[in-house]
Amino acid sequence: MISPEAVVTFERLEGFRIVTSFGFVRGEAVTPGNFLRATFRTLGTFIGFAPVEYLTAAERARSGSLAALLGEAEQRGANGVVRLHFDASERQDGSTRVLAYGEAVLLEPMPGVFMECAAQ
Repeated sequence: MISPEAVVTFERLEGFRIVTSFGFVRGEAVTPGNFLRATFRTLGTFIGFAPVEYLTAAERARSGSLAALLGEAEQRGANGVVRLHFDASERQDGSTRVLAYGEAVLLEPMPGVFMECAAQ
């Protein structure tokens, strides 16, 4: 299982070196939409209400896409993901689509890094 600390948006993870790159991996999730809810959400946004329902749907889609991405990375033998990005869009039917993508990598701690931190 890939540790949440080993999933970053940066090109590298401080204190670790990339031993192997397994290439880019992706995960996608779509939460079903409801046209009536989408219409009220649009009206609510227009008059200044926070779109809480949209955030909940987007967060569910984000979590699902990240889980799919991590599953693919683990299948390739990775223990980390760097350069993580998310793309989100709302479709005409009101559904929310989130695509997560990043580079699956095999990370190895750099020698002496943790001992230096413990000594301070």
